[in-house]
Amino acid sequence: MNKRIIPIIDERLNGSLAAVPALLEAPSGFLADALMRPLHDLRISVTDRCNFRCVYCMPKEVFDKDYSFLPHSSLLSFEEITRLATLFVGHGVEKIRLTGGEPLLRKHLERLIGMLHELRTPDGRELDLTLTTNGTLLAQKAQALKDAGLKRVTVSLDALDDANFKRMNDVDVSVSQILHGLDVAHKVGLGPIKINMVVKKGVNDHEILAMARHFKDTPFTLRFIEYMDVGSSNGWRMDEVVPSSEVIRRIHAELPLEAIDANYTGETAQRWRYKDGGGEIGVISSVTQAFCQDCSRARLSTEGKIYTCLFAGEGHDLRGLLRGERSDAEISSAIAAIWGRRGDRYSELRSEQKDTSTTSMPQVRKVEMSYIGG
Repeated sequence: MNKRIIPIIDERLNGSLAAVPALLEAPSGFLADALMRPLHDLRISVTDRCNFRCVYCMPKEVFDKDYSFLPHSSLLSFEEITRLATLFVGHGVEKIRLTGGEPLLRKHLERLIGMLHELRTPDGRELDLTLTTNGTLLAQKAQALKDAGLKRVTVSLDALDDANFKRMNDVDVSVSQILHGLDVAHKVGLGPIKINMVVKKGVNDHEILAMARHFKDTPFTLRFIEYMDVGSSNGWRMDEVVPSSEVIRRIHAELPLEAIDANYTGETAQRWRYKDGGGEIGVISSVTQAFCQDCSRARLSTEGKIYTCLFAGEGHDLRGLLRGERSDAEISSAIAAIWGRRGDRYSELRSEQKDTSTTSMPQVRKVEMSYIGG
């Protein structure tokens, strides 16, 4: 077990080779962190590339034509992803979400989905296998994704007005293309489908009601997400955040709502339904109402680092263990050790600050969302 390992660390991100404990322990199917939060969800970024340049995630002034994305050799292979996913499932993961970048840009992604679809929880259940996409390629890929074993999708859509949507995605993609992808995904049975709208004050918050009206009485569940200080390149400011309470107030004034219970412990969205039976919406309030105490999500980055928080500045390199010919038992124990000492609660700490500007929090370089998904 004392094999020499040479870690490969991408210079743009902090990171260290994940440590293998001296004492290896077999997974029990349940793994809790230092605050007794179980490991339940795994989000896997399959590419750092995206065909959008959204202002809150991959602004064009940073991710321009000269930006150097990861070479293919640095990305985890489908076999490496599946091997790690298998180990995470052994620790209690029941839900896997594929993210990016834009995950549908990864060639032959349906092959990875088929491999992950074969995994089972320790008691024999299928995983909840889902994917988040900007929807540009959904119409042409939906059937293949469904056939491979994908259960459902979440689609990002930040505006209905075409001009405003193009300003936000910054690549001249129209709303009609995304709506068509949603319809095709629904027809092939990828559901229930959720639609995520990141709300930024002065940019698209005037479309909150329009979005609610459009998706009311449809098979789709609309979710409004507070603009978050993820990464280090989007220029986040607290005064550009529209609190979820304000979103609910605006909608409720015209389309009466009532609160409903969460689907499961640790669900990020607070759920509301229309009183007339026209479906439901959700709000994700990670800025104004932190939900760190129930967070059960680990994130596996494009190049094989595990991050225990969306706002983390440092990951732990699992790719080095994979390519250093470590055994499953060793890698599994390394994962357990990382999660076992996890104490992240960034959003709660931010909420406790009297000054909620970015300068009131420790200035660390946070990993970009395009490396670890949302």
